[in-house]
Amino acid sequence: MKVKMPGLMKQTTKLPSAPPMEANDVAIVTGGTVVWLIGFLVLLPFHSSMAAHGRGDWQWICLAGFGLGLIGIWYCRARRDAIRRDTARRDEARRAQRAPEQ
Repeated sequence: MKVKMPGLMKQTTKLPSAPPMEANDVAIVTGGTVVWLIGFLVLLPFHSSMAAHGRGDWQWICLAGFGLGLIGIWYCRARRDAIRRDTARRDEARRAQRAPEQ
């Protein structure tokens, strides 16, 4: 049974959602990928001492991050290009619809 108790909860108005913010995804993912590569290269000379202390997997984690980053760069570039193609196609369709009217 639902009991209504006026005055206990404030009514708020629902605002429309903001449009999604556009960012340079390729640059962001590339920057993260470079950081993973630098981590791998920095840890490489210390592999034997880190392995002796049970931390030998750290450099391989960095290498895996770099590899996944490369996949991320490929994905972000493909997504960016698809968005550009779709935008161009929509613009062309709008121009084609307007042309007969003029």
